[in-house]
Amino acid sequence: MVGDGTGNGRYSTVVDVHGTVADGFEPVRDAFARNFEERGERGAAVAVHRDGRKVVDLWAGTADPYGTEPWTADTAQIVRSVTKGVAAAVPLLLQQRGQLDLDAPLGTYWPEFKAAGKERVLVRHLLNHRAGVPVLDTPLTPAQALDDVSGREALAAQAPAWEPGTAHGYHAMTYSWLLAELVRRVGGRPIGRWIAEEIAAPLGLELWLGLPAGQQDRVGRIAEVRAPARPAAAGLRVRPKRSVTDAYADPDSLTRRAFAAVDPLPDENAPAYRAAGLPASGGIATARALSRFYAALIGPVEDGRRLFVPATLTQARTEESAGPDRVLVVDTRFGLGYMLHGPACPLLSAGSFGHPGRGGSLAFADPEAGIGFGYVTNGLQQNVTADPRAQALVRALRGCLRGFGAETSGR
Repeated sequence: MVGDGTGNGRYSTVVDVHGTVADGFEPVRDAFARNFEERGERGAAVAVHRDGRKVVDLWAGTADPYGTEPWTADTAQIVRSVTKGVAAAVPLLLQQRGQLDLDAPLGTYWPEFKAAGKERVLVRHLLNHRAGVPVLDTPLTPAQALDDVSGREALAAQAPAWEPGTAHGYHAMTYSWLLAELVRRVGGRPIGRWIAEEIAAPLGLELWLGLPAGQQDRVGRIAEVRAPARPAAAGLRVRPKRSVTDAYADPDSLTRRAFAAVDPLPDENAPAYRAAGLPASGGIATARALSRFYAALIGPVEDGRRLFVPATLTQARTEESAGPDRVLVVDTRFGLGYMLHGPACPLLSAGSFGHPGRGGSLAFADPEAGIGFGYVTNGLQQNVTADPRAQALVRALRGCLRGFGAETSGR
């Protein structure tokens, strides 16, 4: 390894990649190794399911981005906003079971939420980011964010930033308390328990929204790291648009306020944060668990289990919001709880749906190709959606599928 341990980007390493790939998917392994050599990867895992069968399961590096303990087959990691895609499955499954009406006002299930001009917020507005409450006038403290009470009370009292339903903007942090309270009211139990009992246990997933004490030691640490500088021969570096830069710099912008709904930000490596299981950002998983989860959304996995029926799958990935995002200040596309393939979130193909995590992680499904994909990293680079390491893996996977020719084109 070569690096100064400060995250300044002067870091490169050649690592031993562990795990397996099926015939034809070797380019994914090559791209994964190059992420360590060229893109500043520290510790990571990637997994792919095709037609419900695991075809890629790889890991390498260290469990701590500045440590020495190896990332192993059992290492799980905080996946930040990748959590949103897992959590979104709960209301969709409740709807699939006839327990929830996506077109009902949220106040039907949560009467206190109707205050301050939010009576026309529909359940689907939570999932398509059109509810209009991405910010809190009074940010929560880290303790309040985790106490299971303050977040829902603050959102019930909060006035919307725009007329609900008329525009969309990424609910980066408030998504946690919106979704948690809806599931509590409709599903009769905390969302983390619902996922554990109805999704993770039946599918055998190493995935938690609220990490049990007995699993704490298997979870790696995350840290902010800087991506290596691109060599001069690589051409011009793409820089953020001035409007995006200005939005993140302006403390009064919806962008800054949305990402500062908790102030100061909590320690994501702390046991209390891991145990709280915030649906917007606190999920913990292995790459293979995320890959298998998305594979089960689109069809049966190895043991025949699946989550979504075809109608629910169609709902999840049908465009609900598109165009200028009032929070992210770029064009984004959302279905019901999932980001859709597009410039802000380039996935495998036009029919893909899933969710990135700020700093790197990514998980999604592509129904046409029969693909479930999961990528988890502990070195968080400066990005919100399209991380170059994740995109290198997606490009490699796309090339593998093209190599199968007519086998995939007719799906």
